[in-house]
Amino acid sequence: MKKMLAFLFGLCLLCAPLPASASEGVTINVYNWGEYIANGTDGSMDVNAEFTRRTGINVNYTTFDSNESLYSKLAGGGADYDIIIPSDYMVSKLISEGRLAPLDFENIPNFQYIDKQFQNPSYDPENLYSVPYTWGVVGIFYNTDYVEEVTSWDALWDSRYAGKILTFDNPRDAFAIAQFRLGLDVNSTNPDDWEEAAQLLKGQKPLVQAYVMDQIFDKMESGEAWLAPYYSGDAAILVDNSDTIAFAVPEEGTNFFVDAICIPATSQHKAEAEAYINFLCEPEISGANMDYVGYSTPETAAKEYLDPEVADSPLHYPSGEVVAKAQVFVNLPQEVSSLVDKLWAEVKMGGPGESAVLIAIILGFLAVYIAIILYKRRKRKREME
Repeated sequence: MKKMLAFLFGLCLLCAPLPASASEGVTINVYNWGEYIANGTDGSMDVNAEFTRRTGINVNYTTFDSNESLYSKLAGGGADYDIIIPSDYMVSKLISEGRLAPLDFENIPNFQYIDKQFQNPSYDPENLYSVPYTWGVVGIFYNTDYVEEVTSWDALWDSRYAGKILTFDNPRDAFAIAQFRLGLDVNSTNPDDWEEAAQLLKGQKPLVQAYVMDQIFDKMESGEAWLAPYYSGDAAILVDNSDTIAFAVPEEGTNFFVDAICIPATSQHKAEAEAYINFLCEPEISGANMDYVGYSTPETAAKEYLDPEVADSPLHYPSGEVVAKAQVFVNLPQEVSSLVDKLWAEVKMGGPGESAVLIAIILGFLAVYIAIILYKRRKRKREME
């Protein structure tokens, strides 16, 4: 069904007249999450190719695997992107640091199709810098051959599954899981709350096989791992491709996220980038794109172009009850962000105690090395005398 819809839609696109473009031959650099755009496989539309066909604007498309790696590229100053798609809290961080260009919505008339509930969001309250791309929630994928039905985040601390548990390789998502389990605010500014969550994550570490992002696909599909938290939009990829993988949103609550399209302040092709945003907001394009990607569209008008099984699926469009118990990330104050980074390093290294032991060992080897060098120098000096 999905492939047939995509095929018919593709035929309509091929018959559409091509408008003249003053930007023909220009190349825009697009930086997006992995597995996050329809690319022509499995009967889907190739979104970037269709954009080029319509406008003459070429797309140089690369991917990242976390908001933090995206930020590192931008903050490092070596990146030259025209389009980026960060998550809500990262959008607000980039706005606060002056790293995003205000959008000219005269060039984005299809913004009219974005549902009101996604306009003027908390991370961009005046809607000056971003346009919603997708939304979703975080849940747990689990292998039903080995894992009992999952209803709680507790499953990721269950010693019966030691060595078969994956978790996020980024601090915000990983800490949120611990915070939901503890009943804490995921946007807390109280250092004690983050310390408490860090202690819970340190206790989980011996059970964790690996800290990963997109690697969960291979590890879960192969049976190498049995449990992994990830984003609901990927349920289509994992659940539909396996008879043994299920997805559940834990009862304690979860993260409700929005990924949004933005233009870096350093963009050299802003008008062309706005044309790309406008293209992605066309209901037909958004529908065909999300039909492949599996994430939820912020445009009700686009759902008309989705496979009905997707449009009606609670995996893609969770119930109001699930959404009501979810929390949205906001940008944290710098002092809290610094504390989170420090605690995350401790979690992955095994805590400050193990870190101190490692440092002591390194210093010990260094002291022995220096002593050997000094001994050889004194010996050489005596021989010369």
